[in-house]
Amino acid sequence: MSGIQVKGLTKQFVYTKKEVGMKNSIKKLFHSEKITKEAVKNLSFEVEQGEIVGFLGPNGAGKTTTLKMLSGILFPTSGEASVLGYTPWDRKNEFKRQISIVLGQKNQLWWDLPANESFYLNKCIYKIDDREYHKVIDELCEILDVKELLKVQVRDLSLGERMKMELIAALIHQPKVLFLDEPTIGLDLIAQKKIREFLKLYNEKQKTTVLLTSHYMDDIEDLCSRTIIINHGVLVYDADIHDINKELNNRKVLSFQFSEKSDWTSMEKYGIVKKADEFEVHLEVGREELQEVAAEILKEYRVRDFNVMDIPLEESIEKIYRMEGTGS
Repeated sequence: MSGIQVKGLTKQFVYTKKEVGMKNSIKKLFHSEKITKEAVKNLSFEVEQGEIVGFLGPNGAGKTTTLKMLSGILFPTSGEASVLGYTPWDRKNEFKRQISIVLGQKNQLWWDLPANESFYLNKCIYKIDDREYHKVIDELCEILDVKELLKVQVRDLSLGERMKMELIAALIHQPKVLFLDEPTIGLDLIAQKKIREFLKLYNEKQKTTVLLTSHYMDDIEDLCSRTIIINHGVLVYDADIHDINKELNNRKVLSFQFSEKSDWTSMEKYGIVKKADEFEVHLEVGREELQEVAAEILKEYRVRDFNVMDIPLEESIEKIYRMEGTGS
């Protein structure tokens, strides 16, 4: 059953163009030039209930705009969307009680108050009874190991500790759909890992549907069963993230370590030279050429070791970013 359905979703923003200087400011009073930016263009996809889906794209691709429409913050220019059977921008109370959104670059907690004060405010907003509230808070604080920090002002917490508190605030009412926009941005590797472990555990227990944006590939690889990629507001990929190389013609990287110095420029006849120094070369070749190229190089050069690798995921995704049109 679909938790999220999106059909032909489009969002346009209209800006007024203004030149520098007083003269142009006066001119703008009588005539202003309008610029229309299409942040999201005819976007369609579905997310099943309980699924964690990565929602990727370069900066300005339309990811946050899409999440804001799906959470009811923004109205679309055209198109349809359904989240748990509700139209998000109708903003019905029944809908808002079942979803939550965490924006990694914006705080929902009161900066000058301890986190537990903001938690209690959310409890009152969502009308959660005392017993259920304390049960949820105790459970989340134990998993995230922040129980001793509940009475500390949010401004005095580290970035990682604040993000943990943001997640607790978003989950107090136990939403069925969770929108996460860069939840690990700026965190160190250990903090990122702990957030991922928590989200994985929480999803397994609560079967919460999660739509996650992140520029950290570890977040996507560890958590997501599927990835949706958009660029310039257009869908360019929708499938398992590990199938991206299949979309890019099954390219592979051959890594060779040589026993003596070699002129790597001679390797260009075999494929695309990705990395090279005097004793090591990485070549990108098609899967069908793999055995032939490896055999020729082993025959021609003194090879100490070699390996076959997938194209780095970040590089594959960068190629996907440059694609336009409808994804698979």
